[in-house]
Amino acid sequence: MRSCSHQTLETRMRPILMKGHERPLTFLRYNRDGDLLFSCAKDHTPTLWLAHNGERLGTYRGHNGAVWCCDVSRDSSRLVTGSADQTAKLWDVKSGKQLFTFNFGSSARSVDFAVGDHLAVITTDNFMDRMAAIHVKRIAEDPEDQVSDSVLVLQCPDGKKRINRAVWGPLNQTIVSAGEDTVIRIWDTETGKLLNETNEEVGHKKAITSLCKAADDSHFLTGSHDKTAKLWDMRTLTLIKTYTTGVPVNAVAMSPLLNHVVLGGGQDASAVTTTDHRAGKFEAKFYDKILQEEIGGVKGHFGPINALAFNPDGKSFSSGGEDGYVRLHHFDSDYFNIKI
Repeated sequence: MRSCSHQTLETRMRPILMKGHERPLTFLRYNRDGDLLFSCAKDHTPTLWLAHNGERLGTYRGHNGAVWCCDVSRDSSRLVTGSADQTAKLWDVKSGKQLFTFNFGSSARSVDFAVGDHLAVITTDNFMDRMAAIHVKRIAEDPEDQVSDSVLVLQCPDGKKRINRAVWGPLNQTIVSAGEDTVIRIWDTETGKLLNETNEEVGHKKAITSLCKAADDSHFLTGSHDKTAKLWDMRTLTLIKTYTTGVPVNAVAMSPLLNHVVLGGGQDASAVTTTDHRAGKFEAKFYDKILQEEIGGVKGHFGPINALAFNPDGKSFSSGGEDGYVRLHHFDSDYFNIKI
């Protein structure tokens, strides 16, 4: 089997470096059209960029804690963000105006709009006497009508373990959650009943850090501190593939165009005794989705990669690191002809 060398994939990328955050990146999200990129970081201010050239369009000011995640509505009019300041906020994308604040007694870790944008799922951490939970909120058409009540609240068996991601399943009928207790769970959104969960045999062995869905909602990818990423069937929770890498995985993404998955992570900066970034293996690694083979890597970050996202057109991807940079990579035509 011929594998393309790291160098060849590297030369196909022309990164645009975007410096808009003072602190480490936590999350990246493209809008549905792929012309806008939203970035979250530990510096309190989600930022909006033009996806083709990395021009900064503006910031969303109002949080006073690290912002862990965001999602944007299908028509790109609303943004929802979750923060360590114990709130999730709804924003008007264009004006940057705050439309509503959901107050929780603990950090809002993960947010995801349902198809149709009338519901959002928000996960909250355990804190003091509050257990980690999954909240479903109704999102009003008119911000004037918005209320903070939850339509549904789900508690995981071990409420002390953080739920790092919760996303909607096909047709909003289920919610898929994963986090520190290493178990992936599928919940019924009508009844709140637990429908399915992974077992120790096939599941991750350490905390699940990241989760991303395929464009058609048929399968999803999880990344874990156990140095693997796993591909799962969205309806049956059957394990499809496992991708093994040498470092803890903090972020995962899937190409909407090719059978490629990309993993990012690296040893925690504090665990790397040398300043040489190669020692920490801070690169985005590409794998063949079907063959599970590594096909190349993209270096550049001076610290672990915490966030990855593919443009919905599949022609570019972005990475966000502990170093505070967003790196935007446009693929050269050669990339689309990689043979394994």
